[in-house]
Amino acid sequence: MFKILHWIVVSRSQVLVELLAGHWPQEFLVKLTQVNPDAICEHVKDNHASMVVIDLATVELQKAYQFQRLLAREHPSVRVVYLHFPKQVDARFLMRATTTAGVFYLEAGLAEISLGLSNILRGHRVFPIQLINGVNDDFGLFEDTEPLTIREREVLQALLTGSTNLDIANQLFVSESTIKTHLYRVFRKIGVSSRGQAIAWAQTHLHDVLV
Repeated sequence: MFKILHWIVVSRSQVLVELLAGHWPQEFLVKLTQVNPDAICEHVKDNHASMVVIDLATVELQKAYQFQRLLAREHPSVRVVYLHFPKQVDARFLMRATTTAGVFYLEAGLAEISLGLSNILRGHRVFPIQLINGVNDDFGLFEDTEPLTIREREVLQALLTGSTNLDIANQLFVSESTIKTHLYRVFRKIGVSSRGQAIAWAQTHLHDVLV
């Protein structure tokens, strides 16, 4: 018998919550509860949630920080995912190695977020590659996450053209087994398990990767 998970969505946006409620309960077997940002601290005490999704488009950064600290102290098993994470403001202070499971920028679509949540449920943490490559990791967030190498990015780019492993090997003047090794490392780093998922990830992220 499947266990129904409980996730809390912290947002002032009824439209966002209704959009998520139309997809996530069936996709992930979860019960969603919307909580107003002004009531989040009290609400978590009365609910056994496994994940809290915080909409930073409607939650003040300072309030999100206070809530993250509360969770880390009193509910360390609860994972936190941020939607609409700002690019123009340094909000890394919100991220904690013990509780932060995922970060999605404003432009992340529902399909990308759903793919990320699937990986989080498999035990991964999901962060934008440009955030991983562009920060000094003062918080110990990325000790188990490695940036993609230039060659790995080349392999991903070749995947987008529909090339086979042999095609990619010929393009890059290496053996087919070397390409398989590169793909294994890429899949592990970006948290996917199939060629199709890697292509979907690359379509969203590859153009943003910093070289």
